Amino acid sequence: MTGTIIGSDGIALIGVNVSEQGSSNGTVTDLDGKYSLEVSDNATLVFSYTGFTTMEIVVGDESQIDVTLSQGLQLNEVVVTALGIKRESSTLTYAQQTVDGDELTLARDVNFLNSLSGKAAGVEIQKSSGGAGGSTKIVLRGDKSLGGSSSPLFVIDGIPMANNKGSQAGMWGGVDGGDGMSQLNPEDIESISILKGSNAAALYGSQGANGVVLITTKQGKNGKAVVSVSSGVTFENRLLKPDLQYKYGSENGTKESWSTTPGDYDDNFVEDFFQTGSNLINSISVSGGTDRTKAYFSFGNVTANGILENHKYDRNNLTFKQSTKLLNDKLTIGSSVILSIEETLNRPRAGYYDNPLTGLYRFPRDRNFDDFKNNYSIVDPNTNLAGQNWFVIDHHQSNPYWLRNKETQEHENKRMIGSLTLDYQFNDKLSISARGNYDYADKRAEQRQSAGGNTTTVHPNGSWNYSKWNDELIYTDAILNYNDNFGDFSLGVIGGTSYQKTVFGKGVEVPGSAQFGLQYANEFFFQNIGTNVPVRSILNSRLVKQAVFTNATIGYKEMFYVDVSGRNDWASSLAGTGNESYFYPSFGATAILSKIITMPDFITFAKVRFSNSRVGNEVPFNVVDPENTIAASGGVNRNLQQPFDNLSPEIITSNEIGTNWRFFDDKFGVDLTLYSTVSTDQFISLPAPSGSGFSTYFVNAGKIVNEGIEVVVDITPIYTPKFLWKTSFNFWANRNEVVETHPDLGPLSTGASEGYTARFEEGGSVGDIYAFMFQRDDQGRIMLDEATARPLKTAEVEFAGNLNSDWSLGWNNSFKMGKFGLNFIVNGKFGGLAFSQTESLLDEAGVSQRTADARDAGGVAVNAVQGDTPVSMVDTETWYRQVGGRNGIGEVYLYDRTNVRLTQANLSYNATFGNVPVTFSLVGQNLFFLYIKAPFDPELAMNTTRNSASLDNFNLPTTRTFGFNVNVKF
Repeated sequence: MTGTIIGSDGIALIGVNVSEQGSSNGTVTDLDGKYSLEVSDNATLVFSYTGFTTMEIVVGDESQIDVTLSQGLQLNEVVVTALGIKRESSTLTYAQQTVDGDELTLARDVNFLNSLSGKAAGVEIQKSSGGAGGSTKIVLRGDKSLGGSSSPLFVIDGIPMANNKGSQAGMWGGVDGGDGMSQLNPEDIESISILKGSNAAALYGSQGANGVVLITTKQGKNGKAVVSVSSGVTFENRLLKPDLQYKYGSENGTKESWSTTPGDYDDNFVEDFFQTGSNLINSISVSGGTDRTKAYFSFGNVTANGILENHKYDRNNLTFKQSTKLLNDKLTIGSSVILSIEETLNRPRAGYYDNPLTGLYRFPRDRNFDDFKNNYSIVDPNTNLAGQNWFVIDHHQSNPYWLRNKETQEHENKRMIGSLTLDYQFNDKLSISARGNYDYADKRAEQRQSAGGNTTTVHPNGSWNYSKWNDELIYTDAILNYNDNFGDFSLGVIGGTSYQKTVFGKGVEVPGSAQFGLQYANEFFFQNIGTNVPVRSILNSRLVKQAVFTNATIGYKEMFYVDVSGRNDWASSLAGTGNESYFYPSFGATAILSKIITMPDFITFAKVRFSNSRVGNEVPFNVVDPENTIAASGGVNRNLQQPFDNLSPEIITSNEIGTNWRFFDDKFGVDLTLYSTVSTDQFISLPAPSGSGFSTYFVNAGKIVNEGIEVVVDITPIYTPKFLWKTSFNFWANRNEVVETHPDLGPLSTGASEGYTARFEEGGSVGDIYAFMFQRDDQGRIMLDEATARPLKTAEVEFAGNLNSDWSLGWNNSFKMGKFGLNFIVNGKFGGLAFSQTESLLDEAGVSQRTADARDAGGVAVNAVQGDTPVSMVDTETWYRQVGGRNGIGEVYLYDRTNVRLTQANLSYNATFGNVPVTFSLVGQNLFFLYIKAPFDPELAMNTTRNSASLDNFNLPTTRTFGFNVNVKF
């Protein structure tokens, strides 16, 4: 079969995809718009080209088919909404954005959630500093809870899934234990729909109170089996690093580098500690089927080596999906199994303790680091045990190479998600579906700290932290679906019921510390744990939820649509309160203006929408009437929490208005959304009254308001057969206010340590930061101690600002030039603050470049006053030992969070070898900053919960990745 493909203007189209439906057989048009392809008898040819309407033609006896493709996108795009229901996007009464699965794999990130950054308005993404296998923080439209999580619900093919986070780092130390989403294979994802407000997610009930991320996975297609192979490698290195000095060493063997005599010292040992990381990402899938039965199978593997020695990550994914039609195609049976095995060795640490970066960065410059690198352990003649070799005993630092080799960690996750779906079509109007899902994960985390480590955290015989637990989620629902037309009216109704049971964190743990250790050194077994070490059964939560729900969509002449929904939940965590049952409604309306009134020719489409919802959010597990517990010693720990038998669910009320306009044959579009979310009846813990016999009690109180604006602009500036450029902007601004809490409630912390406190209180906002400030006189001059000339700090921490950015902007670009393609994303965060404890401690130790520059200049230039005497210069060591350190003057280490970066880039070339299409790609992520003020990456989170946001305390440096990928279909 041969032919020529042109646009509606008569110009030949280069690089049009021409394929035989149901097979991998295909080609692309050449520079003259011509194609040639061998096809089977009665084949259906599919002609697709970005920015043009796809066309399908059945081949007859002809040997030549010429095609004219028309420009424009499909305004009635079908999108996936709550419960997996598909609807035309033009009929939606709320804001929703869809990200195609291909966009998630452009940059080849190990955790695909990081690839959502900048692709949707109202979505806050922060990547973990824990490297490969780390978790991702995602919040939709701001923090909504005083004490709980604001993370959205994740749904796969209409069914909720568990996304439990592992351990998280804090100011004092720890590692990121990953999350459920990091275990998925992005190659299996067809698309992601983001329901940002509870308006869109009301049918999921309390689980969807913070929004929903809907994941639709790939499935088999009718036709011959199509095999797709994707293989790539990316390399990773540091993008930002502390600005360190190597000019001045220590004096008299101290642990700080405060000499004033310049020296010629090694300036490579910090750089040599890091290595170039690598990520091998490979996947193969097979898809095919008949009119009756379709199947999809895939296998994926990720093998990663981090930028720190011995940090390794390995993940294997296996997916199988099938669907079969029976009973004259009335009954469709579908099933799927997703298997994942994830193993991580030696995750990078953050915080003070057991972190190799504290000792690495602060190492005295006049010492020889190789002495400790090549001999990181030495034998203690008294115990005949090898212990760490380090120049000082300091609870904040250890030999970096000892930590990476003798204080090792292992994390293992084995997960299975299995589902079964039955769909029965009674007729064209009425159908029923029943679904069941079982999500099970078996998890293990170990940390083995050899004898001879830092005595602050390690027992003399070694310490063993061991945890083994499982997460289980059982979900089933039944949904009746009815659709019909009555003259000018259309009606779509669903009604259903669901049951869900979750048991999270059930298992056993053995704590290890300086007090809880081993009987015999370095033998990490249960029979060798110390007699004082408890072996504990653990349980994070157990919850059963039952629900009934309904939704009705009424349309009139395809101009007006009204949504009305209601859901009633029964939650076991509210048992005994009388409030186990709670109902919440949702209402929405949209009017398609371009069909109601005659618009000018340049307006392609216009609509306005409004929605309102009220969603309940059940309280956590085991707070209504907790029981006494058994202590490790065998005694009984009496419950000191007062029973809360009148507890009510938290209520989130959302209002949203928006409008969507398309211009110039869909070449320019604007989608504007204004929203307001009010969270009330928060679950708050308070000190119990004296003499009550309890230490705490709970109340329903508090009110948090989030108000914001989202703007999505998409433009096609160049639209020719030989060159296509599409660009889009995602803008988001959110204002958070804690309107009220409770008269007896003080500030609520979201991360605190010396010199730094993130907290919020009535009248403030979630993310407010407080720090010690300079004492200043009436002229704004810094006040110095009259005796020592040290700068004076305030007696208490003071309000400094907010950690959240004021607004965000993502700029997406896609170019198509024949067989070449280029995609890149520029992301910007503007406003907000970030705090670095790293810089504070580097200054105190005299190893930052600024301390060397100040010594070169003869001191620190200041606008200060000592008594009544103006001062313009202060001794460098005097200044930085006071402002820096663990409990210094935090004002100095607060930085503007504003940053703009090239987040992703992908350059591709589509080739054809015979009839086999092959795509070659050069890929990169987080390539460079266009603008940044902070000396670290404020979007790299040491903790992906609400705590310690934009805090740097010896976090692993942010990295860039670059590499290549090859995709073959046959």
